[in-house]
Amino acid sequence: MVKEFKEFVSRGNLIEIAVGLVMALAFKAVVDAFVAGIVMPIVGALFGEPSFDALTFTINDSVFLYGTVITQLVTFALVALALFLFVVKPFNAWQARQASGEEEAPAAPAEDIVLLREIRDALNR
Repeated sequence: MVKEFKEFVSRGNLIEIAVGLVMALAFKAVVDAFVAGIVMPIVGALFGEPSFDALTFTINDSVFLYGTVITQLVTFALVALALFLFVVKPFNAWQARQASGEEEAPAAPAEDIVLLREIRDALNR
């Protein structure tokens, strides 16, 4: 059983999933900072407050925090939009270029490289 477990743990898929998870968590911090630092202040400028958490209602001494739900829905929608615009769209465009066979044209060699090639060719004659 220990040998089987070692084989399972050492499979490439598990390592790839672990690396992907760590990268996703790091990327989440970037996206959260973008939404909290840039997008939510824009929402605040448009609606007066960057958070709807203060919206509540009370029934029989029970407080319902529906504003928190609205804030999280707006945050989710904005995170999804940011991911779509900055990750999914560029990735899809890159995949389409790869599928169509388009490759970026190689940069022209520098003048000194061209000169060295000419010297090499002249010496080989």
